[in-house]
This record gives sequence, structure tokens and C-alpha cells, in this order.
Amino acid sequence: MSGKISPSIMCADFCNLGRDLRTFEELRIEYLHIDIMDGTFVPNYTLGTDFVKALHAATDIPLDIHLMIDEPERKIDWFELNPNDYVSIHYESTRHVQRTLQRIKDRGAKTMLALNPATPLCVLEDVLPDLDAVLIMTVNPGFAGQKIVPQTLDKIKRCKKLLNERGYEHVEIEADGNVSFENAAKMRAAGADIFVAGTSSILAPGKDLAVETKKFREVIA
Repeated sequence: MSGKISPSIMCADFCNLGRDLRTFEELRIEYLHIDIMDGTFVPNYTLGTDFVKALHAATDIPLDIHLMIDEPERKIDWFELNPNDYVSIHYESTRHVQRTLQRIKDRGAKTMLALNPATPLCVLEDVLPDLDAVLIMTVNPGFAGQKIVPQTLDKIKRCKKLLNERGYEHVEIEADGNVSFENAAKMRAAGADIFVAGTSSILAPGKDLAVETKKFREVIA
């Protein structure tokens, strides 16, 4: 199976977002990565509930909603969710991880658990039946433009091994953070399935979006 692209909309040109959405549709982009930050769980603010609703109205591309917020279980109902959307929560963001994942499923969306670079893979073991995907953060969350944490490449490989050994081969692995062309190739080799592409690849300032996306697609094929 070929890799899937999830462009980081936080890194997009908001003055020309409609144009870029049409490009993404023409190129059959699989997801749009939407970073939701509350200024508490991570030291930054980005996007929000109205933006998610507007994107659903503007395109049929499924959303990959990344909740970098405290107590997501209290806020999931604030979001408009579609059946093909992913919603990821961070392991440290709630005392009730399984309950929160179940709430996402109850809303009809697909579940993803996000692991920071220092969060061990063992936290996945008791929620594997509740997961559709695992998000491996390859930088510490909060800001674009960071360098990759090198040991996270091995973490992707170990996560793939864990999923395969436990019989959860269908659970996808998403990589997020400094997903450059060079790093994407390494992440793909390690076992990543979905790639959050931002300013280090397809959304680099001054570059042709279609050309860079086609180049990225070849890297993760």
C-alpha cells in the first residue's frame, strides 16, 4: 500500500487556501491535517471549531484533526466530525484515554492516539482495540519548523513491529514533524503510512504546490 499525504493546513497560505484545496483535490490528497492547539497543552494557539466546519463545507477531503488540547473528552462534541475524519488525542492530555477514544467512535469518526517523542509505546497496549491509527510525533508538539528527534525513526519501526505482533496490522501509523523529503523516505522505510507534510516539504514557501506534492508522492510510494 502506498503512503498517504496529510498536508499541515497550519502551514498553508491562508490567503490562497481555496486555490490550494482545489490542487489537493486534483492530486487526490488523502487527508488534511488540522492542528488544534489550546495554549495550555502546548504553548501555541492554532485553528478551531469554526475552521473545521468551514473546511468540511469547502472540500470533501477527510480531515485529520490533531487535538493538542487538555481534556479533549470535554470538547469533542464542539467539533463537526464526518465518518472518514481522523481525530487524534495525546496520551497525556486526559486521565481517561479509552473513554475519550470511545467518544470519538461514538461521534462516527476514526481514532488516533498521539505519542510525543518521550512517550513510550507501552501506553498503546491496552487501547489497541480502540485505535484506527497511531500518531508518532517526530518533534515535540506546538510549532512548525523544528528538527526531527532522531530516535523517533526507530520508534516508528518498533511501533510497526508491536502492531504486527499483536495482530493489529490494519492500524495505521502517522508521522508528524519535520517530514522533509529525506525524512519521509526514512519514515516510510520504518513503517509509517500517513505523512503530515508541511514547510519542510510540499508547503515550503515559494515552491509550486503541485510539483512538490507529486515529488513527495514518489518518495512515499
